[in-house]
Amino acid sequence: MINKLEKISILFCRILAWIAGSALTAMVVLACANMVFRATWVPVKGTFELMGFLGAVAAGFSLAFSQLYKSHIAVGLFFNKFPKPMQIFLDALSVGVSCVFFALCAIEAAKWGMFLYDLGEVSETLGIEFYPFVFFVALGCAMMSWVLLLDFVRTLSGKEPLKLV
Repeated sequence: MINKLEKISILFCRILAWIAGSALTAMVVLACANMVFRATWVPVKGTFELMGFLGAVAAGFSLAFSQLYKSHIAVGLFFNKFPKPMQIFLDALSVGVSCVFFALCAIEAAKWGMFLYDLGEVSETLGIEFYPFVFFVALGCAMMSWVLLLDFVRTLSGKEPLKLV
């Protein structure tokens, strides 16, 4: 059962990472286009807003994928000095606290997204609604929490945390 959940999670993380990469590519293209057009006195309208929206998508959707590859900073030098059972306990504690943190981030971001939806808040220049991008960040945090939960279960069951190479 857990193996099937892990495979589905990996697939979903890869889809989100592909979207994040596409958003990052769009940011580069937009920035370059704006620089070229600004030289001809016709800058791209709403560049600042679009960069913010695309940045939110890129950051939110890349979290869980980075966790699968263990690309985040981890403090292992201190943990490696302890006996193996203590290392497992500290690793489980660290992953568990991180899981709860990102779950709370997802919940609060979703609440904020609902607030912005109810308010009808839009960007100043282009009139794009804010709430979908807040929900994207909430989805990214929820997926990060899910991957951390899988790592937590694997750690407690004596397996190595899920890691792609």
